[in-house]
Amino acid sequence: MELPGRLVLLGHPVSHSLSPAFQNAALRSAGFPLAYEALDVAPANLASVARLLTGERAAGNVTVPHKEAFVACCTTLSPVARHVGAVNTFWVEDGALVGDNTDVGGFDSAVRSTVGLPAAPFAVAVIGAGGAARAVAAAVERWHGATARIWSRTAARAGQLADRFARTRAVAGLEEAVRGASLVVNATPLGLGGGERHPVPPALLDADARAFDLAYRRGGTPWVVACRARGLAASDGLPMLLEQGALSFERWFARAPDREAMHKAVR
Repeated sequence: MELPGRLVLLGHPVSHSLSPAFQNAALRSAGFPLAYEALDVAPANLASVARLLTGERAAGNVTVPHKEAFVACCTTLSPVARHVGAVNTFWVEDGALVGDNTDVGGFDSAVRSTVGLPAAPFAVAVIGAGGAARAVAAAVERWHGATARIWSRTAARAGQLADRFARTRAVAGLEEAVRGASLVVNATPLGLGGGERHPVPPALLDADARAFDLAYRRGGTPWVVACRARGLAASDGLPMLLEQGALSFERWFARAPDREAMHKAVR
């Protein structure tokens, strides 16, 4: 197997904090002589950087705000990346850039292993309408008896997302999205950086609802902490981050990583 010439993470620095640590731990455990590095790339430079990385036979991940824009940089897309319309994983094959999306599988696995899937039928409230929300909607399509309600401050984006996926609809208000939802997912960047703002007031969630925050922070995001204080099952996005990273590793090297080494690196 020919190793990639370089391993990189493209995106905003606030999204870089943990990925290099656990990917480098997986690389060391596997004995691969590579280092995973974070690159802060401005949106205007994304296409040119993608061309340079293709020439270097690079592989890696894409994070906010580039997941949707990176689709146009790829020569080939996996079926799931094409369906979602967002790329978070890439590599070079026969001189061409290939895009995939492991966020869908990562989210699916993380929900099952943390808060669990509710009994069917059930509704999922998705807050946000970016690339991460697309991955959530794609996972919901796989769940028996599940439907999704999308709410975003930008109504047009919520409508476009809903049109793309089965059993998914956009709603006009946050309360409409959350009311009666068995699983509420924050797919906005709130919680990634500083600040204590909540994407959804925990009081709006039903008493038996589950909360999943795609953002992550050591010790849990403020929203997850507040939801747990209400007695709700809640998880931040670290389990999803680790699992999508493990699935990316499998795409690059055709073998599973040492997941325990990855977990230890971010504990």
